[in-house]
Amino acid sequence: MRISSGELIHNRGLIGNGNGIRLQRARKIAWCLAIFVSVASAQSTLTMPTYRDVFEFRSYLPDGQATKSNPKKVKVAKPRMEGSFTGGYIEDAIVRTQIRVRFDAEFSIEDPDRAEFFYGKCGCYRGLPSTNPAYDPNAPGPGPGIAARVNAQEVHVNLEYAPTRRLSFFADLPERSIQYTATVGGPMASGNGFGDFVAGLKFALVASERTYLTFQFSAVTPTGDVSQGLGTNHYSVQPLVLLNHRLNEHVSLLGQFGDLHPLSGSAGYPTASSPNAFSGDVLEYGLGMGYQFKPKPEVAVTPLLEFVGWHVFDGYYTSATAAVQGAVPEVSAAGTNIVNVKIGARISFHKHQSIYLGYGEAVTNSRWYKEIMRLEYKYLF
Repeated sequence: MRISSGELIHNRGLIGNGNGIRLQRARKIAWCLAIFVSVASAQSTLTMPTYRDVFEFRSYLPDGQATKSNPKKVKVAKPRMEGSFTGGYIEDAIVRTQIRVRFDAEFSIEDPDRAEFFYGKCGCYRGLPSTNPAYDPNAPGPGPGIAARVNAQEVHVNLEYAPTRRLSFFADLPERSIQYTATVGGPMASGNGFGDFVAGLKFALVASERTYLTFQFSAVTPTGDVSQGLGTNHYSVQPLVLLNHRLNEHVSLLGQFGDLHPLSGSAGYPTASSPNAFSGDVLEYGLGMGYQFKPKPEVAVTPLLEFVGWHVFDGYYTSATAAVQGAVPEVSAAGTNIVNVKIGARISFHKHQSIYLGYGEAVTNSRWYKEIMRLEYKYLF
């Protein structure tokens, strides 16, 4: 597929000065770190936890159950429910009944069909000559052009119900709007509507007032209209291990580690004979820290610094740059590494409600998006 450079629509910055962009990123990250450290150090001098504080986990036997050493029934303390000790981008390890409403604005999404993580394989392959090895009449994604850069907005309503303090079930209802700000081979229409439905469960392996170590399993159902860029067109499962550990009165440590595994996917390259699908496994990991202070007894403010990364094991993506240069646009996504830095703050009030406002930016050349802004409201029952 060869497309002249004249067919590149809104192409500013498609092949830009990488050094200038990296310098701007470094300055922004430095400012983020400076603000985070300043807020933390201004509040108090931290008293680091003792060995006993960090590693003493309370029993999580059912309330009232007796033990061999203590034949009397024991009363187990209820795990903490404070919303201020949850992250902004890292998944919540705490098992509880809650409602979350989240708004994400993602800017400059590149290669949006990469491993069919954001949406399904580009529909541009449907318009190729049938003799072209990349021709795919079943390519489900948006077309007929190639998306070089995309903006998207998403609203998520997440419902979680915990029948016990160690087990919960959740469902995520997404709505997505998408706009194509740079395309190759012709303009593409914006899309909006319901996205892919997600449901799953959380089980706390460790549940104490200080620590939650939780296994989360979710399943993604392709309910979004893939032709508008609203879904992936395949089922996926995602097991995750989540951590929320309170180091002391002020500081909490957050983490996650898992894999998004597609159960199917579009055809790879060449379409007729490729043993690999266009979709691919994506490893996801994250580490964060929050520092809580209370300006008022009923109000808690927690600045948060988080790092989230992804490693793409296999799959393909459609390269607008390769298409402009006359090369085969279907490129292997295997080995892609993406890392984002996220900074924000969660404000909790009356122990049941919290609001999070945060900003994230890619620090690697490969990325899902260049920047993201998030606003979330959470209510705990």
